[in-house]
Amino acid sequence: MKEFAAAAITLQPVLRSSPIEGFALAYDRAGAGDPVVLLHGWPGDRHDWREVAAALASEADVVVPDLRGFGESDKHLRDPREFYSGPAQAASVIGLMRELELAPAVIAGYDVGSRVGQQIARAEPALVRALVLAPPLPGAGDRVLAPEAQPEFWYQAFHQLALAERLIDGRPEAARVYLEHFWSHWSGPEFVPDPAELDRLAAAYGEPGAFVASIGWYRGGGGTIAVSPAERPPEPGDRLALPVTVLWPEHDPLFPPAWSDRLDQFFAAVTLQQLAGVGHFSPLEATPRFVDAIRDSLTA
Repeated sequence: MKEFAAAAITLQPVLRSSPIEGFALAYDRAGAGDPVVLLHGWPGDRHDWREVAAALASEADVVVPDLRGFGESDKHLRDPREFYSGPAQAASVIGLMRELELAPAVIAGYDVGSRVGQQIARAEPALVRALVLAPPLPGAGDRVLAPEAQPEFWYQAFHQLALAERLIDGRPEAARVYLEHFWSHWSGPEFVPDPAELDRLAAAYGEPGAFVASIGWYRGGGGTIAVSPAERPPEPGDRLALPVTVLWPEHDPLFPPAWSDRLDQFFAAVTLQQLAGVGHFSPLEATPRFVDAIRDSLTA
């Protein structure tokens, strides 16, 4: 079994963006060259990309933000549908990219970061050189409502309940138990989450208000159960035209490889790569594959 610890990379002290809608983003920046923006998932933060950032810092300008409500970025008790939705998350990253003059950039994302990257590319295509994405991707459709899928998506309904914050918010020990379930259950058979990293995440998610802010994504309508059943393929001329590389894990219990069959109905120039032996946390479980895909997008 393979364990991953934090990569050795020299980064500046945590930086902060100018606020967008009152939310400043914490971010790391390293390297020089063509810009790369790395967007994390739930239940993680910008450190999800530590291995990829370390590998790319010698050849690219790598920027890794905490999304709204995550990590060291701002967390405000606001209406989730207005301030934590896909468009709202994208607005903060777009603001950061403009502030740092990161255009056009290769944007890589998984989980929440995948959805946000797609939203940025649709809203501001001139800012995006290419996308490198792991699920969720469009095309799952109402398959997410099938009986075999529902046991994996229970947490998205749970996150709508006040009970979720009563049980977890402000309780680091409870947060650690909860997060460890996902980091263990969603990962591939050869990946062992780093206990020290779980401790760090639990401390961050366990701060008062932090867990509630993190699930603002789901309460704001960004989760797969809310999004996928309503998705409809666009007309061919309206498909996202920029280059998209999709890295699809073999062992992600949320997004089985069979759900990769409709990508070309949504993207005009998509390349699909299967990740054998890999689970949901692909930036850590398949670091070399992500690095290679981003490098290929930079040189294409």
